[in-house]
Parts: sequence; C-alpha cells; structure tokens
Amino acid sequence: MTRLPILLLLLIFGVATLAAAEPLTPLEGLELLRRGFAGMTDFTAEITQEKQLSLMKKKLTSSGRVRFRRPGTFFMEIFAPYPSRLLLENSDLTIFYPAQKSRQKIPLPVGEGLGQWFAYLDKPITSLPEGVRMQADRQGENCTLRITPQGKQGVRELTLLFLDDGRIKKIVIEEQNGDRNSITFRNMKKNVGLTDREFRLE
Repeated sequence: MTRLPILLLLLIFGVATLAAAEPLTPLEGLELLRRGFAGMTDFTAEITQEKQLSLMKKKLTSSGRVRFRRPGTFFMEIFAPYPSRLLLENSDLTIFYPAQKSRQKIPLPVGEGLGQWFAYLDKPITSLPEGVRMQADRQGENCTLRITPQGKQGVRELTLLFLDDGRIKKIVIEEQNGDRNSITFRNMKKNVGLTDREFRLE
C-alpha cells in the first residue's frame, strides 16, 4: 500500500473519531460530574494557567498547583512569573502576593461559593439550577459541560472538561469584559487527607 492511501485512511479515521462525540442533555452531563465527585473529600493537582486579557494581545502563561477540600475550601498557588496565592472559603476570596506581602479580599456575591455547588452535586440531579443555560457532550471517557449564566456581569461562559471518574482536565472561564482564563489540570490526586495546614496563605 502506498503512502497516500495510508494517509487517507488516517484522515478518514480521524474525522470519524471527531464525529463520535455523543450529545448529552444538561442533566446527563451534570449527573456524570456528580457521580465522578461522589465520595471525593479533597483533591490536589498541578496546573498550567493561560490568561488572555481583552486589552492585551499576548497570553500570560504560568504554572502552579491547586487544592480543594469539601465543603467549599479552594486554594491556588501560582509560582511564576507573578507569584500569588488564592484562598476561597465559602464566599470569602483572599489573594496574597508574597513579593509585596500584601492581601486583597474580594467578597463574592451570595450563591457563588463552591460549597453550594457541591451541596447541589451531593444528590442525584433531577433539575437544572436556576439562572443558567447548559450544554453537554461526551466522547469516550472525556466529558464537556458548558455553563452560561444569564446575568450580564461577571462570567459569560464556564466550560468544564472532565473524565467520567471525576478528574478535571481543564476549566475555561470567559468573562463579560472579554478576558479569558484557561486552567489545565495534571496529576490530580483524590482523597489525600488535606488539613488546614495545606490551605495557609502565608
């Protein structure tokens, strides 16, 4: 067989694979996410973050790590080029800048804490949350869930890419002002027994 038919077969196979994505209802997508997180008390992961600000053409790429513990404590540390640590507890968001030794507190609107989302995911999904539109699909073990809040402020669209066992692969946040933040997860480990010590900002 010559090279041309081989390349043609590869192309056809690739197109067939791309076409194999299975559309899901939003409820099915949420239920897959819920089942993946069932029994998860905490997790850690390494991350790569890409920020695209609407006023800048160049992307800002950084590496770091994240930690999460139920019911709603989330920690993210960025190593370089601009080191920072972020701690979200319920609806209280604090950012610490080690170089300047300064803190910034950002109160979140009621209902935007992680605890409420995980409380929602603690039981089988029978209805969609109010105030959002959702789309979902699945390709093999890879699942995608797109969440579009109906408000005109803050987040325009949130996209979650995750495996059907609950491991998050990527989160993409697009804001109303045109900013875009993409976080890719690696080496995610579940139920490692995180303590308060792993969530200190300083």
